[in-house]
Amino acid sequence: MSVRIRLALHGCKNRPFYHIVVANREWKRDGKHLEQVGSYDPLPNDKNEKLVAFNLDRIKYWLAVGAQPTKPVSELLGLAGVLPIHPRSLGEAERARDRKSQSDNGEES
Repeated sequence: MSVRIRLALHGCKNRPFYHIVVANREWKRDGKHLEQVGSYDPLPNDKNEKLVAFNLDRIKYWLAVGAQPTKPVSELLGLAGVLPIHPRSLGEAERARDRKSQSDNGEES
C-alpha cells in the first residue's frame, strides 16, 4: 500500500479550505483517509496571513514509515522546517522579490 500525505479539499464555492490527510495513493482526493494531520487555509486573513496547522509528531511518524508528501504538502512542510525547502518555494520567493523591487523602482522615478 503506497501512502501519501496530501491535501483534501473542503469548504464551499470560492472559499477553499484543505485538510492535510494521510491516505492511500489510489483513494479519491476528498474520500476516505487514514488520518488527518493538519489543515491549510489558502486565503489570506485580515493580516494577510495564510493559516497552516500541523500535527508534527504524526507527520514525522508517517514520513518515517514511508509516506510520500505531494508537491503542495512538501512545500508547506519545507516552509515549516520539517523537510528541506522545496525548489518551487525558492523560485516563487525570487519572483515576488523581483516584482517588489520593480514596483519600488517604478514609484521612485
